[in-house]
Amino acid sequence: MNTRIAACLLALSLPFAAPAGERHDAPLPAWEQLSAEQRELLVAPLRDRWNAAAPEERARMLEHARRWKELPPEQRERARRGMGRFERMSPEQRAQARALFHATRDMEPEQRRQFMERWRQMTPDQRRQWVQDNPPPAPR
Repeated sequence: MNTRIAACLLALSLPFAAPAGERHDAPLPAWEQLSAEQRELLVAPLRDRWNAAAPEERARMLEHARRWKELPPEQRERARRGMGRFERMSPEQRAQARALFHATRDMEPEQRRQFMERWRQMTPDQRRQWVQDNPPPAPR
């Protein structure tokens, strides 16, 4: 998942952010109970991104939103955790993750398992060399 998609999904899944210093001990209201100002605060970043996007990017954003909506709650949560892990990675770890994803995405489960077994046996230098030799395609 590229960073732009992760950012879009994150923006769509963010809980209401309290102003600096304000703390909410009670559960926050449902969308329908938010004020117009609160809704605008949440939607504005996505609207700005949409307006700045090229037509083909808008089509991708819409398709990703449709697929996200169809995911079962447990898969959405798994995706959120994965996006969080990706955001906390160093640039080198992100490059590795992108290369591994690209290399294994079309593999059968058994092939992927064998590949990952070999990956775990590599030294850090061997992994860096593998990533250098097998770069992922440039982001769209």
